[in-house]
Amino acid sequence: MTLRTLSSAVEKNKALDVLAQVLQRPDFPQAVVKREQQRLIASIREAEADPGEVASKAFYRALYGAHPYAQDEAGDPAAIARLARDDLQAFYRTHYSAPNAVISLMGDITRAEAEAIAVRLSAGLPRGAPLPALPKPAPTTASDTRIAHPSSQSHVLVGAVGMARNDPDFFPLFVGNYVLGGGGFDSQLMREVRDKRGYAYSAYSYFLPMKEAGPFQLGLQTKREQTDDALKVAQDTLRKFIADGPSEAEINQAKSNLTGGFPLRIDSNRKILDYLAIIGFYKLPLDYLDTWIDRVDAVDVVAVKQAFARRIDPDALVTVVVGAGRAR
Repeated sequence: MTLRTLSSAVEKNKALDVLAQVLQRPDFPQAVVKREQQRLIASIREAEADPGEVASKAFYRALYGAHPYAQDEAGDPAAIARLARDDLQAFYRTHYSAPNAVISLMGDITRAEAEAIAVRLSAGLPRGAPLPALPKPAPTTASDTRIAHPSSQSHVLVGAVGMARNDPDFFPLFVGNYVLGGGGFDSQLMREVRDKRGYAYSAYSYFLPMKEAGPFQLGLQTKREQTDDALKVAQDTLRKFIADGPSEAEINQAKSNLTGGFPLRIDSNRKILDYLAIIGFYKLPLDYLDTWIDRVDAVDVVAVKQAFARRIDPDALVTVVVGAGRAR
């Protein structure tokens, strides 16, 4: 939940009163519950026609299996239809509890005022207990899923279980992926898939770090008849990157671009607040922003090669193709 308010005392206190009421004493009106159930189910059904959505959901199922991360964030229509108001209230009492709260504040307030606001917002929450830790995802096992779809292009996703947000390899993987597929036209994937062969308008890769190891994903869209060729180029590019790593020039360019753009990541109160929330939720060092540039600059070719070798096995990748080929 977020709140943006004027700093003047009258407006700020009224806004905080409203936030506290919503946070601490939610009503869950039956009419709204029913309306939202219908809206969510309709939204999920509509998304089933989108090949990109179909590919993304299949990718997470294939990658995470029985792990909670395999579940679609939008929910399951049948499960949503079964929900009752009592279920929402029980979930609220368990999850929206003071021990699970992370409160981040940014603006024209003193430390004492910030602490008072935090107490004001958390005091009325259920006392509950901290939630149990998520299980560790199982290592990635190779799989190839083909889902037929009448779209004019194939949606191709390749990936593996990647890293958690507090992973010691975070910065080598982050900088290395800029070279591989995160740097737009500067990346190897874009160069090999688009520039040299014209297989796709865009090809990308990224790590999505979460509380436990989130996914590493490589993706592209291409004409149905050249799906296998484009997929092979992307796989070969990834395999070569893992074996050889980036060049010294590529790493230097990546670090220069990342550190040069860092001020734009923190050029507003809202952006800084978002980082504070990340630091609190993932229990990152409090000097995370102060040391960010130095930690990026410290990455070298050897660190990238070693980090990718530890995290990504090119022979154990999940592949999902929606569009071309028969359903498996």
